[in-house]
Amino acid sequence: MREALHRVRQQVGQAVVGQDGAITGLLIALLAGGHVLLEGVPGVAKTLLVRAFSKALGLDTKRVQFTPDLMPGDVSGSLIYDARTAEFEFREGPIFTNIVLADEINRTPPKTQAALLEAMEEHQVTADGVTRELPDPFLVAATQNPIEHEGTYPLPEAQLDRFLLKLIVSVPERDAELQVLRRHAEGFDPHVLREVHPVADAAQLRAARQAAASVAVTDEVLGYLVDLARATRQSPSVQLGVSPRAATALLAAAKAWAWLGGYPAITPDHVQTMLVPTWRHRIRLRPDAMLEGVSVDAVLTSVLQQTRVPI
Repeated sequence: MREALHRVRQQVGQAVVGQDGAITGLLIALLAGGHVLLEGVPGVAKTLLVRAFSKALGLDTKRVQFTPDLMPGDVSGSLIYDARTAEFEFREGPIFTNIVLADEINRTPPKTQAALLEAMEEHQVTADGVTRELPDPFLVAATQNPIEHEGTYPLPEAQLDRFLLKLIVSVPERDAELQVLRRHAEGFDPHVLREVHPVADAAQLRAARQAAASVAVTDEVLGYLVDLARATRQSPSVQLGVSPRAATALLAAAKAWAWLGGYPAITPDHVQTMLVPTWRHRIRLRPDAMLEGVSVDAVLTSVLQQTRVPI
């Protein structure tokens, strides 16, 4: 199972160059049963990354372009009147798939963003008093632009908390960008993805998820997790620290990362590696700290440096 997922990373790398961290983050989110927020400027292959990832896993995927006039029913589905039977029937929305690409999620009002809350947390949709289960596996990969704020709506805290990881998709290094141009010069078509082939399936992914959940964790590492969470709440630059649910999210992400690396148990190194992408979107800084140019990533790095590591 582990080898199959490593082959997934290789297949996605056939289409997306220089984004190995984001590819691994998507795998970790699937293994941990979470969701991913991809943040990056336009043109860094966020959409291509998700499409290639779902194709390499052989999973169904649907893309939703979030716009100011998008309604909740356009995402989750709605009741449609059937004149032939004189009854209302539920028409499934694009959320009924394995991987949902929520493109530019911050361009839709909070009312529509809220349509994702139940689906992301409980993997189900309730309409007209009837609850419908979503496919398994299920992952929401949302994208947003960090520099353009006109016509956008900040994601509420409850929405942000549903994302296991927030991954920064940056501009690739020179060698990687040169490789991208070379591929396009040779005829690479990002809309077709001929280079990517399915190398895993949903059954293997479910088995891998169970295996990752069974990775052992000692009381010392659990105590380390708690100390890190409490340190964020006591930081002078932080207005709102991480919640206990954020601590459980870090535990799940660290388990997935340890399992991918072939470790039977979590080490403090796994916790430290996953802390920033798991917590960077769950912390609110004080206004004066933001005016001074303090970043969330810098605060979390300081928390890691100041918290005692169990031996």
